[in-house]
Amino acid sequence: MAVDALTPAPSAVARIAPAEVALLASVFVVAACGLVYELAAGALASYLLGDSVLQFSTVIGAYLFAMGIGSWLSRHVERQLVAQFLRIELLVGLIGGLLPAALFTAHSLLPAGHGHSFRVLLYGLVLAVGTLVGLEIPLVMRILKRHFHERYALKDLVSQVLTFDYLGALVVSVAFPLLLVPHLGLIRTGVFFGLLNTAVAVWALWLFRAELRAWRGHALACAAVVAALLAAMAGADRLTTWSEDRFYGDRVVLRETSPYQRVVVTAGPAGVRLFLNGNLQFHSRDEYRYHEALVHPAMAAHGAPKRVLVLGGGDGMAVREVLRHPGVEQVTLVELDPHMTRLFAEMPMLTALNGGALTSPKVEIVNADAFAWLEGHERRFDVIVVDFPDPTSFSLGKLYSTSFYQLVDQHLAAGGYAVVQTTSPLLARKSFWTVVTTIEATGLTATPYHAHVPSFGEWGFVLASRRPWRLPPVLPEGLRFLTLAGLPALLQFPPDMARVAAEPNRLSNQTLVHTFEEEWGKVLE
Repeated sequence: MAVDALTPAPSAVARIAPAEVALLASVFVVAACGLVYELAAGALASYLLGDSVLQFSTVIGAYLFAMGIGSWLSRHVERQLVAQFLRIELLVGLIGGLLPAALFTAHSLLPAGHGHSFRVLLYGLVLAVGTLVGLEIPLVMRILKRHFHERYALKDLVSQVLTFDYLGALVVSVAFPLLLVPHLGLIRTGVFFGLLNTAVAVWALWLFRAELRAWRGHALACAAVVAALLAAMAGADRLTTWSEDRFYGDRVVLRETSPYQRVVVTAGPAGVRLFLNGNLQFHSRDEYRYHEALVHPAMAAHGAPKRVLVLGGGDGMAVREVLRHPGVEQVTLVELDPHMTRLFAEMPMLTALNGGALTSPKVEIVNADAFAWLEGHERRFDVIVVDFPDPTSFSLGKLYSTSFYQLVDQHLAAGGYAVVQTTSPLLARKSFWTVVTTIEATGLTATPYHAHVPSFGEWGFVLASRRPWRLPPVLPEGLRFLTLAGLPALLQFPPDMARVAAEPNRLSNQTLVHTFEEEWGKVLE
């Protein structure tokens, strides 16, 4: 029976199979670790510098560019491939694994106004890790080719390595937002994958111990990196607590990570504050101004709203204001993050703020994407309150688009009103009027107004309806901010907030996201 010349003898297969499998498995691990560092850097940039498309896109672009540099530099590595691969794995594990911890620490230590210094560190680390990751795969391919050349044609080698590379990336891209960050947090996730990179180095140290020079030196280096990463893993909670306490100023009483966002609640002499991904959502000392202005102009103008839909607003504050109207029979709250609605329905400090609104028998809580929920339901409502975060990303920008407001229109009952929170007409003037223009582009009548909320400054809202809005004859009792006499002033815009030309925000262009990023970027500089 003829034997293919390229097929090694059975004993050879048995002899080399463990090392071959180990190297291919290392490709899987290397790809997974590399993607985690990329995602962690992007998430941290958005979390610490503002949740924006710009942060994620520039971090990913810089990382991929650095990987290209690393791949190009690999051609100059000609000797001691295994030793060089081992050193690179240790460097990737150490720098990449400690990247989230280093960025958290630097952000906490740098004084306000030193955002440029932080960006230098951020992109310096991204370029360093990306370059090292770019070196890894070419070296693995060359090691496989050198040690197992009789088993691989070049096309088979490339196919095999890239298959494991892409599989590793797939697994991590799914696990990162759903499992890793919610359960481990960003710092522990980075350290964990740094340990995996170091494990690949230890694996290589054992597999190729016969050909490695200075084996003891490499072993000591592995031990030192493992010790550093284990120490970081043990101190991750303490570091997170310290950095967030410095960042937020007040005492942090709750810090949790959901699959959708980082939730932090602080308490201090001035009151309780809620932050999502580092962005202030409300301050208990003045949130009543925001929520009264958001809810009551629409509710009171309707006269007798019975069915109310609240989109966003998982803190229950808007629902609290809706329930001030005794004629309301049912409130449907659609909030994406179940973590939010659970906290504000169960945590005593938070339920005290919303008056237990989320446990009212009149309230139905639906945890779903608002856009998809509106598309899948036909119910109509007398009033729709739209209380989303600002349009800092395309996923949020779609909730300020003509397509979304058309869906809102379809769910308004005859004579119904919708109201939208619409950022600051003073600090993000064009963004504010872009929302107004977008609502008008759907055929609805838009009535813009604004209110002063000390924690945010001048803040804007827009009423949307098929009929012109009218001043209500009466407001609920017990309001702390709104009065009938003061309502007309909310509709007046001084010259520095007056209307400017703007294009509608459509799903096809997402112009609002770019405008908002540009305007708020200038504010933060």
